[in-house]
Amino acid sequence: MAILIVDDSPDHRLLLRSVLSKAGHADIVLAESAQAAFSALAPQDGAPPPQIDLILLDVLMPDMDGVAACRQIKQSDRLKDIPIIMVTAKNDADNLQEAFSAGAMDYIAKPVNGVELLARVASALTLKREMDHRKAREEDLRRSNDELHQALKEVKALRGLIPICASCKKIRNDGGFWQQLEDYLSEHSGVEFSHGLCQPCIKKLYPGVYRD
Repeated sequence: MAILIVDDSPDHRLLLRSVLSKAGHADIVLAESAQAAFSALAPQDGAPPPQIDLILLDVLMPDMDGVAACRQIKQSDRLKDIPIIMVTAKNDADNLQEAFSAGAMDYIAKPVNGVELLARVASALTLKREMDHRKAREEDLRRSNDELHQALKEVKALRGLIPICASCKKIRNDGGFWQQLEDYLSEHSGVEFSHGLCQPCIKKLYPGVYRD
């Protein structure tokens, strides 16, 4: 699963990447600003957007701080389900409340503790994995419902009073013409028939052939 690290400090970006890489997280993307992060999350030259499963977002950055960047990411329908962990030296209650209100799911205080970082990252990636599975199940269900609705539209149903001859068993259609029963049923239900003879008819038609 891919992790995007957004921090204006080269040393801190490398520190986070080192801790994560040593723990087995191989797919890591680095960005030095909010604008660089937006570029990393955007489609490139008509290609599908990169799959990012977690964002580690520094709070104090020039131009646009991490809280504003978090808020902008969460306003995108395509990106809003990506978990965001704020990395901050400002861990007082007001700043944390602002970050959570913007859509962050968790925070890590600077200086970063490696054990704490890996634990919070593991928790966030587990949440993202469960969300992806849920969305996949919902998409499968939506597709199945669409296929069912389409199938129901294509089904022809027989309803109401159907005029049928008591002797020959032909059915009078909507145009007033008499049709063979199987022809009428095929047109109105989509069924197909295979023809044969039942035992009573064989006895009646070929009395010397059929034996009890």
